[in-house]
Amino acid sequence: MDLRTLTTDGLALAPGNLANAMTIDVEEYFQVSAFDDVVERTAWERIPSRVSDSIDRLLDLLDETGVRATFFVLGWLAERKPDVVRTIAARGHEIGCHGWAHELIYRQTPERFRDETRRARAVLQDLAGQPVRGYRAASFSIGRGNLWALDVLAEAGFTYDSSLFPIRHDRYGIVGAPRRIHRLTTPSGHDLIEVPPSTVLLGGVVVPVAGGGYLRMFPRLFTRWAVGRLNRHELMPAVIYIHPWEIDPDQPRIRARLLSRVRHYSRLRSTEDKLRDLLRRYPFAAVEDVLGLGRPVPAPVEVV
Repeated sequence: MDLRTLTTDGLALAPGNLANAMTIDVEEYFQVSAFDDVVERTAWERIPSRVSDSIDRLLDLLDETGVRATFFVLGWLAERKPDVVRTIAARGHEIGCHGWAHELIYRQTPERFRDETRRARAVLQDLAGQPVRGYRAASFSIGRGNLWALDVLAEAGFTYDSSLFPIRHDRYGIVGAPRRIHRLTTPSGHDLIEVPPSTVLLGGVVVPVAGGGYLRMFPRLFTRWAVGRLNRHELMPAVIYIHPWEIDPDQPRIRARLLSRVRHYSRLRSTEDKLRDLLRRYPFAAVEDVLGLGRPVPAPVEVV
């Protein structure tokens, strides 16, 4: 299926607001796709969890900077650590769905993806006591070959998706996909809002600046510049993402391929300070607030 079968149109965001979206993908350090070939899923239950402490630190940082965020949570983790979901919701943040067990969607059948997605959303809504409107795929794994996943999301009741990364990557990405938040028509004709992670254009090249490894690897001044450029020159909100394990430099080291280790462990000690700098410098909010689906966001004022 070709991406051109999707139609997009402009989307009016919350009136008068240009808040950026702050998102957290809630998963354990050993559940990342880079470790799929060295960490058996059957071993997950036996590996010590570290996510709760990192979530507490992130929640404190968000309180410190006055930011409401969106937490995309794995159903597998929510079922085993329900207090994590309840705490996030109780402290005023939006709960989104990150799938069930961080499996790449293009390795699943539509039937399995449908069953696991509905199961995850039901668990999260029950724990959070709030509607779960948003979805983000494990490793942004919705691409040209599995756009049917967008139909599954719309049919499951999601309002927006944040999985289509408009870049070239060895594991994910859709080159040429829209860079802005937009409304799309799925292959079967459903309506869905797409919230792509942020990129900037440098000499005609689309460069990811959305967070995660890009936040860790790029210099702080570059990330500051990128978010400012999106806000002031392109008049669009940035969509930033991070994982709890990225502020946990003392996590156990997993024996994996060199590239996977470099991607996962590089500059972990810098992440929290870089994130704090962004949250203090620019206005941020939960995705549902940026889209005007939740409570209104105050008019943004950049902190210089």
